[in-house]
Amino acid sequence: MILVTGASGFLGLHLLQALAQQPLPVLALYNKHVPDVSFPNVSFRQCDLLDPFAVEDCMKGITHVYHCAAIVSFDPAFKKRMIEENVAATANVANAALEAGIEKLVHVSSVAALGRVLYNGEASINEETHWEESKTNSAYAESKYLSEMEVWRAMAEGLNAVIVNPSLILGEGDWERSSAKLIQIVAKEFPWYTLGVNGWVDAKDVAAAMVLLMDSDISDERFIISCGNFSYKDIFTKMAEALNTRAPYREASPLMTEIVWRAELFKSRLANKEATITKDSARAAQAKCFYSNEKFLTAFPDFQYRSMDVTIQRMAKAFMGK
Repeated sequence: MILVTGASGFLGLHLLQALAQQPLPVLALYNKHVPDVSFPNVSFRQCDLLDPFAVEDCMKGITHVYHCAAIVSFDPAFKKRMIEENVAATANVANAALEAGIEKLVHVSSVAALGRVLYNGEASINEETHWEESKTNSAYAESKYLSEMEVWRAMAEGLNAVIVNPSLILGEGDWERSSAKLIQIVAKEFPWYTLGVNGWVDAKDVAAAMVLLMDSDISDERFIISCGNFSYKDIFTKMAEALNTRAPYREASPLMTEIVWRAELFKSRLANKEATITKDSARAAQAKCFYSNEKFLTAFPDFQYRSMDVTIQRMAKAFMGK
């Protein structure tokens, strides 16, 4: 039986869709709200991953685990909670998996956990890039790095596991949360863009890569999962074209970026909402980070990533039909 944590989350739901194509039963864990989806081989169960005894109970009869659950936020108000809970939840899952003697675990980390020391505003990053303490590391990055360390620790203790480090994930989801919210920002004709570069990938491709790795003999490894590197301007322009709205048309200099994130943070506080544009996300949007997907494609040479044009067109169609 397969266990999926974070089943109600953005990536978790896409993974369930992929796992629904195979016959094995799936136990999908959620924290607060049961997902409004149904698959014949998937059953849902509420579980607080911060409760080690509850996690151990859910692990009974499980052979394979996909650990997707994590708080994702760049809002400084969530910093302490995000770091503490992401790390504690991962430790509980890894420990319970070890105790239960599961066959394999796939842990969802992030390219953010690889760290990025910028030289003249740029960084070239692969799986061998080591984490370094830096002002450019966000609280989210720190939480994913420390969570990943829990999995490496469990692997040293005998856990058969593999780690995926997806770049920025795009796809259908809750348009108010995570990277799915980017298309809503573009739909509102947000005027600013940056020339920063990041890796981007379709959620369906991340899910497919996770299943491939789970079914392989690969262990004690991590893999960047990324379609390619694109500027924020390019991605936002593609979104605007798909939505038939005006693309961002004002370049945000580093100074302007500092002004914009402060203004947006102030507005979010007045509205009592989680901030979307923050100090961490704004500064990340200025950096030019180039991620290599060579290792995964070497391991799986027949794998083909969806183009970002296809992904964004599908997202736009879903967003406009919501």
